[in-house]
Amino acid sequence: MSDARQAPPPSRPERRPHPYVLGPMPLGRPMETVDEALVRAPVRTIFGLAARVEEWPAHLAHYRFVRFRSRASDGGGLVEMAANRPFGLLHWPTWWLSEMSVDHARPAIRFRHVGGVTTGMDVEWSFVPEGDATRVRIVHVWDGPSWPILGLFAATTVIGPVFVHGIASRTLAGLARVAEREANRGSSPPA
Repeated sequence: MSDARQAPPPSRPERRPHPYVLGPMPLGRPMETVDEALVRAPVRTIFGLAARVEEWPAHLAHYRFVRFRSRASDGGGLVEMAANRPFGLLHWPTWWLSEMSVDHARPAIRFRHVGGVTTGMDVEWSFVPEGDATRVRIVHVWDGPSWPILGLFAATTVIGPVFVHGIASRTLAGLARVAEREANRGSSPPA
């Protein structure tokens, strides 16, 4: 078994001139997971880390790779991600392809899964200042896979709470640790 942090050889993503317009989150879907944390770092620091998804494997052991197939002018684009969902000593591999948009003014990051088991899932990362800290919230919403009879049940009882939450909570906790370490050193990477 290879090291989960080893990325595939770098390739040059094609240039996409315009960002994806994913619109507001379509709330009220049958599957909804929310992961939230108060990160003891400025918005600029944690937002910058979260927006630079291609760097996630360097910070997060559960990510196997993140690579852009195309890059947009806002920093988003078409991004392919692969992570492991740990179960004790076992690691269940996951993979998905997402359209990604980055709203630097708000700030927020939106994803729409367009490939993999979770095709059709919408995701939003939001960042709200709270004093010297930042409230980071990740919301995943989905109608579930189009599997007859079992799709909705699988989404709401296994895929959402076990896999989506299991990976998103680790991602948020790991990026929070990096952001807090950077904030304590007094450095803020560019957003």
